[in-house]
Amino acid sequence: MSEISRFYGIIITMYFPDHNPPHFHVRYNEFRALIDISTGKMTGSMSRRALELVYKWLDLHKDELRENWRRMENGEPLNTIKPLE
Repeated sequence: MSEISRFYGIIITMYFPDHNPPHFHVRYNEFRALIDISTGKMTGSMSRRALELVYKWLDLHKDELRENWRRMENGEPLNTIKPLE
């Protein structure tokens, strides 16, 4: 597991190795979810407010997330992604 961003108590991670489709994991308090990078489809549970923030962050950083997925597939270290401000 590699933490790639953290904002407002929300922790974004990617796991080595992980399955397709490209996605990231979100933790917020007792909530856990998986978010598909391309579609934004969520699996798991997340508070509505936290999920809104995650989707704003996703919209800003899709290209960086795709690049991190490529890096993960190649066994390269992941880049940290700027938090939502």
